[in-house]
Amino acid sequence: MKSKHEELSFEQLKRSFDLKGFTYETTETLPQIKGMIGQDRAIRAIEFGLNIDSPGYNIYVAGLSDTGRTSTVERILRELAAKKEPPNDWCYVHNFQDPDQPRSIGLLPDKGRQWQKEMKDLIGSLRTEIPKTFETKDYKERSSKISETYEDRKRQLLSDMEKKARERGFQIKRTPLGFAPVPLKSDGQPLSEKEFGKLAPEERKQIEENMKSVQKEIKQTFEQFNLLDRKSKEELTKFNKEVALFVVGYRIDNLKAKYKDYPDVLHHLDEVKDDLVENVDDFLRVQEEPSFLGVKIPTGGSFMKYEVNVVVDNSHIKGAPVIMETNPTYSNMFGRVEKKAQLGALITDFTKIKAGSVLKANGGYLVVDAEGVLRSPFVWDTLKRNLRNKETKIEEAAEQYAFLSSSALRPMPIPLDIKVIMIGRGEIFDLLHLYDENFKKIFKVRADFDYETRIDDKAVTQCARFICKICNEEKLRHCNRSGIAAIMEYGSRLVADQEKLSLQFGKIANLLREADFWAQADKARYVTRKYVEKALEEKEYRSNLMERKIQEMIERGTIYIDTDGGKIGQINALSVYAYGEFSFGKPSRITAQTFMGNKGVINIEREAKLSGKTHDKGVLILSGYLGGKYGGNIPLSLSATLTFEQSYSFVEGDSASSTELFAILSSLSELPIKQGIAVTGSVNQRGEIQPIGGVNQKIEGFFEVCQAKGLTGEQGVIIPQSNVKSLMLKPKVIEAVKKGKFHIYPISTIDKGVEILTSTEAGERGKDGSFPENTVNGRVQNKLKYLMKEQARLK
Repeated sequence: MKSKHEELSFEQLKRSFDLKGFTYETTETLPQIKGMIGQDRAIRAIEFGLNIDSPGYNIYVAGLSDTGRTSTVERILRELAAKKEPPNDWCYVHNFQDPDQPRSIGLLPDKGRQWQKEMKDLIGSLRTEIPKTFETKDYKERSSKISETYEDRKRQLLSDMEKKARERGFQIKRTPLGFAPVPLKSDGQPLSEKEFGKLAPEERKQIEENMKSVQKEIKQTFEQFNLLDRKSKEELTKFNKEVALFVVGYRIDNLKAKYKDYPDVLHHLDEVKDDLVENVDDFLRVQEEPSFLGVKIPTGGSFMKYEVNVVVDNSHIKGAPVIMETNPTYSNMFGRVEKKAQLGALITDFTKIKAGSVLKANGGYLVVDAEGVLRSPFVWDTLKRNLRNKETKIEEAAEQYAFLSSSALRPMPIPLDIKVIMIGRGEIFDLLHLYDENFKKIFKVRADFDYETRIDDKAVTQCARFICKICNEEKLRHCNRSGIAAIMEYGSRLVADQEKLSLQFGKIANLLREADFWAQADKARYVTRKYVEKALEEKEYRSNLMERKIQEMIERGTIYIDTDGGKIGQINALSVYAYGEFSFGKPSRITAQTFMGNKGVINIEREAKLSGKTHDKGVLILSGYLGGKYGGNIPLSLSATLTFEQSYSFVEGDSASSTELFAILSSLSELPIKQGIAVTGSVNQRGEIQPIGGVNQKIEGFFEVCQAKGLTGEQGVIIPQSNVKSLMLKPKVIEAVKKGKFHIYPISTIDKGVEILTSTEAGERGKDGSFPENTVNGRVQNKLKYLMKEQARLK
């Protein structure tokens, strides 16, 4: 029997894609898509941020996952980077003035490795050539001549000293402790102590005075010896340096000629030359590694300070660097100074400085995940400081924040010229913009990726070309028209809009892969609608255990849900449950009790602290509706309680506010509500039904319950009129509606809904302000008047 109330036809329950007007039969013949679909706004923002050179114009890319944010950003960056010149190589070298602060030096691409090799070759050749030079006959003759000259002078001094001692009657005798004067007898023989004791006192006194004079002479002579030794050593050292400079100088000069355009390199080469000449002895002795308990300890020798540590090598790239940092920890982002354990201690040097992503992207682009940056300790603050100061330092996080110091090295900072693209959710951008005053100064461009686009011929063709691209890239089976249509219908269901397609192509690509799997199992040539629907069914089956458990409890009567008959003050509301990425709808029983009092509408969930703010607001709106509808001429004297029966978890959202109002009206009018009809939709104070989310899952959830208990042809769902364009229902629901076994009623007001639920006219207000008798509104008004009079009488 046809209902007198407006209900939707089966054609209105889903957007079907008719591709007969298109020339292609399969995606196999389509050209692959280039670029992204429906993201013009985001792409324009990204291109603007990348091409403006003013400070602070880094980019925050916001949007949902699976919308192609990362792949689009990478594609744009690589296209732009390819048109630019590679940036400088960066090296660290030993600082001869302050060894704890290695110097940073920038060179043109490929020059870093070249200089590193040339310095290594230089030291290698010097370790051979210097010892050879110092072994030549000429060197030995000249160095011997210098030594002999001073030895002759020392021998002459010694001879003069001995002569003077003899004149005073003494002989100079060599002892293990040096030279000692020995008094002589008249015959020239040494005077013994016994003989010395037999001498007259005057003679002994004279000998003692002469001995002091001789000892003084010995002391002065040895002072002259030491002076000659120093002069000899200085002259030999000077000569060695001249020889070393002869060997080193022209080699360093050759290098300086090659790097004449790099003042920092020239300065460093001058310091290297001075140090080589100063420490030429290091090249003349065998470099042996120290050992402890028989174990050799590697030290790198004294030649490590001449090496070049290339921390950024851009010789292998064409264009500007594009770094996609997927794990933005502190060391990955900003580099580190590696250490080596040695005898229980950690040692390091400038050759163990390693660059991070920020330095590797210097002169180009760095892409990071916003959540990863904020989640990793110290990364966000350090990134902001680098961007503000336009330089980056390689230092330990703990040392930077003065927690502890495990490294004595403080490498010099490196100038920074970089564009940072941070990808994340829009909520993160909003929070940073609100609470971090520096964020808005360094991320001035926001690029929003949309999650949906309007359906037109261009969008449909682009979607088919995207499918072609995935099939070609991943060697999947191509789709025929029915398969394309089924995938596009899935795209519309994702956004719950018959006029739009989802731009979350990650999810669409996953569906395509799964459909290809089932087509392969059937050895089909193409992916058709059959395999797309099979993939969706299997995906749902893998995820719907919780839904099946709830359904089972309803079927067994553990959860009370009626789907036929009528009850006063009792109605079926519809809720959506989220279980990971899978969501489903199920009915919940709402009951209302009305009685005498002045407490108004009492939300039992709120009293039990089981409801959220949005749900509480929806319930409070009901009081506004009741007062405006029925309290124009009389004061309302009403107490009403509302609750979700058998609900023991948190309730949020206002999509059941119209349902709760229908239960109150049923209780006041004492008219039963059809239990075979479930309701969803929020309401405002004027009684207008407002749109809600999850409408497809809610309808399908109630349909599952009705189907399990037996379809009677009287069951259905009331939805907001404004949600009709959101419908993308499953085929089994559409088939039931087509056969008249299930109904979808769109409503725009409470009056329309209450008529469907009670099969009673709602009633229009008359000129006297009252509603007609035997209408829903008339019965409610009479009940409210009765409650008011009874309350007044009892006072």
